[in-house]
Order: sequence, then C-alpha cells, then structure tokens
Amino acid sequence: MSLLQGLRRSTLQIEHTFYSTFRAAISSVALRPHRHHLGTDKRRVGYVSFLLTSMITSSLVSIVLLVSTFGAAFDPLKHSGNASPYFDAPTLPGLGPETPAGCVVDQAAYFVRHGSRYPEPGSFVGWQDLFWKIQNATFIAHGPLAFLPTWNLPVDNVDHQPLFLSSTGAQESFDLGVELRKSYAFTTGGGNFTAWSAGEQRVVDTATYFLRGYLSDGNYISDPSLNRGHLIVLPDSLTADQAINATNGTFADSLTPSASCPPYTVFSNNGSAAASTFRATYQNRTAARINSFLQGNLTFDATDIGVMQDLCGFGYEINGDRRFCDIFTGEEWLDYEYADDLNYYYGSGPGNPLSAVTGYPWIKAISDLFEVGPNNTVSNGTLIPPPLIMGFSHDNNLPPLLSALGLWNDTILSLTQRDTNPLRQFRSGHLVAFRGYLALERLTCSTPRPDLNNPGIFHQAGVLGGAVINLNDTAVTSPNISSTTTPQLYVRVRADNAPIPVPSCSSGPGQTCPLTQFIEKVNGPLANSAGDFMEVCGLANVTGPGGIQGVRSQQTECHDFTSGTRLNKVCCRHIVAPPILMLPHAAQPDYWPGEKGISLYFPMHVETIMEHWMYEDELSPPKESCYTDSVT
Repeated sequence: MSLLQGLRRSTLQIEHTFYSTFRAAISSVALRPHRHHLGTDKRRVGYVSFLLTSMITSSLVSIVLLVSTFGAAFDPLKHSGNASPYFDAPTLPGLGPETPAGCVVDQAAYFVRHGSRYPEPGSFVGWQDLFWKIQNATFIAHGPLAFLPTWNLPVDNVDHQPLFLSSTGAQESFDLGVELRKSYAFTTGGGNFTAWSAGEQRVVDTATYFLRGYLSDGNYISDPSLNRGHLIVLPDSLTADQAINATNGTFADSLTPSASCPPYTVFSNNGSAAASTFRATYQNRTAARINSFLQGNLTFDATDIGVMQDLCGFGYEINGDRRFCDIFTGEEWLDYEYADDLNYYYGSGPGNPLSAVTGYPWIKAISDLFEVGPNNTVSNGTLIPPPLIMGFSHDNNLPPLLSALGLWNDTILSLTQRDTNPLRQFRSGHLVAFRGYLALERLTCSTPRPDLNNPGIFHQAGVLGGAVINLNDTAVTSPNISSTTTPQLYVRVRADNAPIPVPSCSSGPGQTCPLTQFIEKVNGPLANSAGDFMEVCGLANVTGPGGIQGVRSQQTECHDFTSGTRLNKVCCRHIVAPPILMLPHAAQPDYWPGEKGISLYFPMHVETIMEHWMYEDELSPPKESCYTDSVT
C-alpha cells in the first residue's frame, strides 16, 4: 500500500469512528425519555455540543499525528528506532519545546545515550554475510535494488571501527554542547565544567565531544591545567554473576545500574523475544516483495530484511548512504519501527517489571538536587549541586527512567499486530535514537500582574536587571514598580526535546509539574512503585569487598591508571558515586568529583576510574613509597 493510500485509509477510519460515535451519541440522547421542559432540552443540546467538541478535538489530534507519520515528508530515518541518527521528537499539539513564557530554567539534568556509532561486532557479522551473499551471486537487479552490485560495506577499518563513535556521532555530541550552552548560559566564560560518563569508549567520546561544544575549549597542550572540561569516567555496572557474587559492587551507583540487578536480565530478554515474534509477521512478506526486483540466483530472506533495514540508519550516519532507506515502503518502515518499540518496551521499558527500580535511583537523586537548587549547599554537608548535570550512557538505560517516572505506560503493546493508534506514547525512536536523552528541568516562573496595562521595563543606572512598570507612570526617575507574582518552581520532563507532561502533575505553565508535588510524587508513589533496588534485585544480603552491606562496596586497592601499577592504600582517597546518583546522607562522604581530590582534565588527561580508589594528588605522580607489593 502506498503512503497516500495509507493516509486515506487511516483518515477514513477516523471518519468512520467519528460518525459512528456521533450517531450513537445522538441516538442515546434521542432515546432518553422526553420531558417537555426547556431546561431539559437545553441540557440535551449542551450534551450533544460537548460530544461534538470532544470528538472533533480528538479527531484533529489524530489527524495531526497521522500526517506526521504518513505525510509526504515521510522519513525512514525517523522510524528506524535505535538505529536512527538524532532527531527532535514530535511534540504534542499545543505543547512546544520552548520554555514556557514567564519561566527560566535554573537547573537541568540530562541522561544521554552515546552518539551515532559503527555497528556492534555481532551486527557487523550480519552485514558481512549480506555483502558476501550479494557478491557471490549472479543476478540482475532492478529498481531500488539496482545499486547492490556496487554496494560495499560502510566499515573500512574492521579492527577499530565496530562499536566506536562515527563522525556523525561526534557532530551530534558537539551540537548538543553548543545547544545547551546557548539555551541555558549556565557556565561563564573561563568557568570549569564536569560531566559523567559510563566506561565504554563510545560513551566517553560522546561526553568528550559534548564538552568541546559546550565550552568551546581549546586543547592546551603546553599547560593542561587550563583545560576547563572535567570528565569523570565510571565503570559500567557489573554483570549479573559479578553482582550476585559481590566480586565488585557498584550496585546502583552507576550510569548502567541494570547490569547490577541479576533478575533484571531475566525480564530484559523478553524484549528481543517480543521483537522477533513480531518480525516473523512481516519480514517474509517483505522479502517476497523485494525479490521481485531480482533475476538470477540471488534471493533475500527474513534475516536479510532485518540487516538491510538496519543499514538504512547506519549507512546514512556512517557515510551518508540512504539507498537502503529507499528499498522499503512506509508500511514496512512502520513495522520495523514497531519491532524496535517492542524490544525496548518489554526489554527495558514499562513492559519489564524491574525497569522502574533500575531507573529510580537517578530520578530520586535529581529530585533531591532540584530540591536543594543550583549553587546551594546541601544540609549537613558541603555538596553544592551545579546548574547543569550531564550523564552519558547507553540506550537500554533510558527507558527505565521513563518507567520510574510513570511515563509512556498507557498501553500494552501487541506482539502479533502493530499498534496503529496515533496517540500511542511509547515509541523507541523518540527516546533512544543515537544521542537521544531524557532531561529534567527545574523552572523558576514569575508572571507580571495580569491587571497591568501597557507594561514596560525600568532600568536603574548602574544596576543590572530591570523591573516591570506601568508606562502610564511619568515619573521615570522613581516609577511605580509593579509587583509580580512570587516566583514558583516547577519541573519539566523532556525526551529528545519534546516535553512530556507528568501524569496527575501538570498544573504549571506549559503543563509542568510544581516542584513540591514532583518531590512528593518521587518520594511517595513512584518510590513505592519502583521498590528498593537492593531488595528487588536480590542484593540486600550481599556484602561488597569493602564490607559495606547493601549500600555500595569500596575497593581495597587502587591503581596508578597511567602505568596500571597497584598503589598502597594510604596514598589513595575514596571516590564515591557521581552526583547524579549520589543521594546526600550521613553515611556518605562530602565529595564532589572535580571539586577536590581529583581533577580529570579534558581532553588531554581524561582518566578512567576503574576502581573506587585513586591517589590523592592528581597534579603529580604518586610518591615512590606508594608502589608496594602489599596493599594495606
């Protein structure tokens, strides 16, 4: 079916539903007992008017979303799920990405997937199999397959490129830095900035390019101390076996906490199984269609279809090749996208019953930091939350954040039939596309008095700032300063730039959530729904090597990461979790990475914390006495 046919069919379905509902509504009103009373007739007319208004509004919303899906500008790169290069997700009608009028963002936290990359080694094997299948066949290709005889693999450095960031990924990361610098203006020229990253190289590179764009910082080779970007690189969480055997013990103090939750894997495997079940409903049919463009001994099967659709997004982000995008119809792309939705919905999203517990620690930590506010000191400590908190990780660690917030869980996705509801919320490409992110913003909103006529802004010489005045006031030297409403604090959630209202908490400007209600929600129903990480993950009785039961483990040794040499413990200091996962409490040292004890210079001196200990003085090598065979 063509895109135009799909749009016409969907529009007809909406019209059919609208008129069916309308007829039923009119019948229900008409069948009610008639009472010859003017008030009753008015109520009946009012009821019909309400139904008409509601149905028209609903239909218009559906049509708007359908046009974005089936319209003439249909772009497969926006329907390729986790293989999509970054794009801004579509917003709900009437809810744009702009900061609501009268509000400013004074604090923000981002959890970001790494940028576009080369394929994983396992996926690359599939690419190679497809390439050699084509090269070893004798055939004539027509139409959209005519390019196949000359197609080559988009990876030309097999020993290095798989899993590493591509040039598109570098640009996406740099662009995010520029975008946030312009949007927030949190960091002054010459100011330092610290970001946190999971341990995989592609994630570290994403954070590194972000810092380049955010700081516009040169690489001071002659004096690395002038480099203003600091990158804290955390080890990826443990495997299930490591976690249950307590061979390390980062637990939830990580940007990849699901890997430290052994039972999580049991449910996460349901994602790939669900996707495979759905792919079986369309891939053979798709293969039969595209085989009609071939003559000879080349025949594609269901496995080839999956690889070829993957190569649309990857081929484009690696070297700009869109030819695989043009092979498939819009319906086939929507099927491909839906399979990816199933993978994430049941693998790491709301369809995984342990999703929320692995996403909650980050949500809880950010809500605590938002309660303190930027540049304010936490109670009973010295921690000062910064205005912008940046964490970089992987795709599978994003859906748990939605689950922890109770978002995008309005439906149960079918495994055998694509959910065509245009209002369906959970769409993987709107969150986990390359360099996708979930952001929480704290907004300060203050609105001028509504009764103020013709307002202006008064500026006093020598005083930075201004105040709202009534322009009818002629006393310029001492005008009648208009009062404004007391500034109120709100929280806004954004996924790939699109705002997402928080259920039962959207009374603020732009459907934002009042901060006090957000904190109550996080500490109350969301906490109860997620459960305790240590208990749910079966780690409550696990004691890490450092002897701290059920909280975190501390390493009993540390290393000089330049030489890999083990250091004497007396030369080390404890490195705790990153602030985005650090919940200030009495048992935790007052420590802010990058503030004291360790400064990981970007980009010449990015260090990797592969242990929880590191030598104290980062500006000079450890003392010779630190290098001993015994660790105390």
